[in-house]
Amino acid sequence: MTDRLVAPPAPPAVAGRSRAAGRVGWFAVTLTALAIVAFSAVPYFTASLAQLGGDGVGLADHYASQPVFVQAALYAHISGAAVALLLGPLQFWRGLRERRPRVHRWTGRVYLAGVALGGVAGIVIAPFGEAGLVGLFGFGALGLLWLVTAWRAYRSIRRHDVAQHQAWMIRNFALTYAAVTLRLWLPLLIVVQLPGGDFDTAFANAYAVVPFLCWLPNLVVAEWLIRRRGLPAYRIVSPRT
Repeated sequence: MTDRLVAPPAPPAVAGRSRAAGRVGWFAVTLTALAIVAFSAVPYFTASLAQLGGDGVGLADHYASQPVFVQAALYAHISGAAVALLLGPLQFWRGLRERRPRVHRWTGRVYLAGVALGGVAGIVIAPFGEAGLVGLFGFGALGLLWLVTAWRAYRSIRRHDVAQHQAWMIRNFALTYAAVTLRLWLPLLIVVQLPGGDFDTAFANAYAVVPFLCWLPNLVVAEWLIRRRGLPAYRIVSPRT
């Protein structure tokens, strides 16, 4: 269920600091999203999986031995996620939304198409990942929620419910941004284990938790942002009347 929360107006100085912090956050998210597309997605389209696997690029070595349909789903997932990462920050750019609403709408449609492609493909490859059952349920849940939140965002704007649309888009992009947070959590978890341990064990331990860790905290932050902005917040239990 959802509930409309209305935040009291902030003093001008506080509102100014909030807008400045928002701009800094937007630029940080945009730059990290661009970096992940450039360094983690683009290389997959420069050579075959076998060649990339020999160079130690991502999970190319693992997927090079998978069936053709899994490899095709991997490329579809990378493509869809890259489109979503590139266009996602534009959906939260107020200037574009207010001055170029048609551009905002069309980039939003392409963004949701990227999510649809990436989400379906992500569910297909989830059973074939290196993380076993944890990856199946973690990445599988991520793919399913990615699709559900995209559908809710689309359905809301079709009903002209802008507040609900904005709330669901925040949740959806929090899941899109899991592509970034996964690559932040993974090296951090490896580094904290290395003293007194070996890299292979540290990587295996880290990869056993990132299928959930890469997106669950993102949703918590998203819900905090939604409530902070006075948008319809998610409630499991209906408020009593």
